[in-house]
Amino acid sequence: MKGVLVDSNVILDVFLDDLNWADWSESKLEEYSYSSSLYINSIIYCEISIGFKLIEELENAVSKAGLQLLEIPKEALFLAGKAFLKYKSRKGMKKTPLPDFLIGAQAAVLHLDLLTRDVSRYQSYFPTVKLIAP
Repeated sequence: MKGVLVDSNVILDVFLDDLNWADWSESKLEEYSYSSSLYINSIIYCEISIGFKLIEELENAVSKAGLQLLEIPKEALFLAGKAFLKYKSRKGMKKTPLPDFLIGAQAAVLHLDLLTRDVSRYQSYFPTVKLIAP
């Protein structure tokens, strides 16, 4: 599968007009939209919903941004669980990192590039994923 999985931080930069990151994120979304399909998953959908009062507004924004919703395959769910266990065995301290593991595992299993501003965990646990990052 060819395409780019877009992390919620990049989308929220644009949707919420982040002072520091909106320009970079918008330019990357535009750049990659010309050559690749742009994808989100249900985790990312949930995370970006915080910027909207109504689901219809979110649906409209996702559609206008050209983002397609992909289901997370079982293989990615399994890989995310294994990567999370490895993280915990290394004394991982963040209380809720599982969404990042689901996103990284999906990119790994489907061979998608990942557009994100959060690099370290993805590099550590999903080294085969090509990261598009500042």
